[in-house]
This record gives sequence, structure tokens and C-alpha cells, in this order.
Amino acid sequence: MSPTRDKAAVAKAAKKPAKKAVVKKAKPRLAKHKLLKAKNAKPPRKPKLAKRAPVKPDPARAAEVYARLQRAYPDAHCALDHRNAFELLVATILSAQCTDKRVNMVTPALFARYPDAPSLAAARQEDVEEMIRSTGFFRSKTTNLIAMSNALVDRHGGDVPRDMDALVKLPGVGRKTANVVLGNAFSINEGIVVDTHVARLSNRLGFVAQDDPVKIETALMPLFPRHDWTMLSHLLIEHGRRVCDARKPLCGLCPVRDLCPSALM
Repeated sequence: MSPTRDKAAVAKAAKKPAKKAVVKKAKPRLAKHKLLKAKNAKPPRKPKLAKRAPVKPDPARAAEVYARLQRAYPDAHCALDHRNAFELLVATILSAQCTDKRVNMVTPALFARYPDAPSLAAARQEDVEEMIRSTGFFRSKTTNLIAMSNALVDRHGGDVPRDMDALVKLPGVGRKTANVVLGNAFSINEGIVVDTHVARLSNRLGFVAQDDPVKIETALMPLFPRHDWTMLSHLLIEHGRRVCDARKPLCGLCPVRDLCPSALM
């Protein structure tokens, strides 16, 4: 580069304004004990919503609720298709974690092949599993069905017993299943069937403030006459399916909304 150009470059560079140094502001430092406290601090707890106080048990109000639901659903009945106690017992075991509609799609072929306890007791595990696969949990259900059928053959001559104590001793049979069989196959009102619909509506209607099915059943029994126990479950289930939905209850269409402390008026 020539001396003349060199001087011109130097002069040009001298005319450019110098860049200002950027000074970063130091972040305020917390004292050591405050820093540890902030680090170990727990997130604030969400405030707990106050539970709705249950309505004082009132048999008169319960009777009115029952009467109105009976008028609203005169055809309420057991939704599981069956022709005898054995078929109802099998269908109820299959209905665990499964819709009644799906069970009713499976049972005709199952009952045609295994019409009674002796035939189901002698069934092969894999054959039954394949037939009931669509009901879910088909392996454990198959195990229970075959074991239950063997118990009926060994202890009761292949017949379904008519008492609670004997029923709940069968494999795969709990109190709810026993209540379904006793009430619908033998017209014996030993207790009240408490499924998800019955549990939800019993709480919404203020009959109980419980989630445990046995405690719900125990609280409902004194509110209703014994001869209404089986039908009570059918009415609450029907109302729960048609109107009192778990997520979006149709309170405007509810025949007992003026008696319901949970109604969205």
C-alpha cells in the first residue's frame, strides 16, 4: 500500500466514533441463608375446596325421589341379558370394567357353547379367552369364570346359591355381583347394587357423602323400603345414563332437580 493511501486510511479510521463499552449490571446476590431457603421452599398449596355437607337423611324426600324416577323410567330393568341365574352371574362378572352393551354382544355365543356350570368348568382357558376378549381383562375374567363354575359344581351341584355368604365365596364374585344375582335372578333384596352411576347420584342427591361402595350401600338401605332396593339401583342407573351425566348433567331435564342439592338451576 502507498504512503498516501496509508495516511488516508489512518485519517478515516480516526474520524470513526469509538465504541462505548457495555457495562453489565451485576445481579443482586442473595444472602447464603436466603438462597438456601428459596431453593428448598415448597410450592404454595392449592386451597382445598370445601366439601358439600350432606343433606340430613330424610326418608320422605328419598321416597319422593324414588316415586318420580319410577314415573320417569317405568321400564327400568337389569340391562344384562340373561335367562337364568347362571347366565346372569357370568354376565355380571364379564361386566367389570366393561359396558353392558358390549357384554350383551359377547354372551349369546358364550352361552350357546357353555350353557351351564359343568360345561364352563370343563372349558379350555384359551377358548373362553378368545370368546370374551373384547370385554377387557379377558385372561383374569376367564380364570374366574372357569374357577367359579368349578366351585358351583363342587359345592352346589352346579346351581347358583341363593344366599350372600355362599355367593361371595365364589371366585370373582364380590358383594356387588352377589346383589345383582340375588335381586334380579331370585327377587331377593339382600342389599343395594352400587355401581358408578349409583355412587355418583347418591352423592349428588345428598343421600350420602361417601365414595366407598359398601358405605354408600349401608347409608342407602335405611332410606328406602327393602322391597325397593333392587329397583332403586335400576332407576338410579337409568337416570345416570340418560340425564345425570358425570361430566354434563342435564339438570334442566331432571324430574328431581327441586329435590337435588347439587342441581344447576
